[in-house]
Amino acid sequence: MTKEINNCIEALKKEGLILYPTDTIWAIGCDATNNEAVKKIDALKKRALNDTLICLVSSQAMLERYIESVPDVAYDIMDLATKPTTIIFDKPKGLAESLVASDNTIAIRVASDKFCRYVINKFAKPIVSTSANVSGFPTPKNFNAISNEILTGVDYVVNLHQEKENSSPSSIIKLTNDGFVKVIRE
Repeated sequence: MTKEINNCIEALKKEGLILYPTDTIWAIGCDATNNEAVKKIDALKKRALNDTLICLVSSQAMLERYIESVPDVAYDIMDLATKPTTIIFDKPKGLAESLVASDNTIAIRVASDKFCRYVINKFAKPIVSTSANVSGFPTPKNFNAISNEILTGVDYVVNLHQEKENSSPSSIIKLTNDGFVKVIRE
């Protein structure tokens, strides 16, 4: 696993894209603090510019470095969640401008997958996590269903867990600093 982690870090440091297994799906990732890297994902996925992406962090402490004020209820949600849960937070800071939605929010999940946490910890910055498909096409159910266009469009493909079937996508909950809570996806 160390070799895979180091190869990911090398690609991420060069504004590259990685294809990697997460706690939910196979994902395309990049440095979430680098606008140029995020633009490469947009181009590869042929995404609309107003679509938002999810970022992964390795811990609640890392989350606090990229959100101006984490609402207390967010900690309860993260601690009590029974499946991977992405939270949309107000007022992100230090992340690529192109990741921030027009209402000044960002979707972030604390990764539960061990490999993801190791990569993020060693990289010491959040990474993007978006499904490994061209926009408008179905999310691949496993590694073998990922299109050749995606496989050849990234800079590094992780050689772990390629036989694993995807689990369901994460829940998404929107929190605002004024106490608003809305379930976007269960």
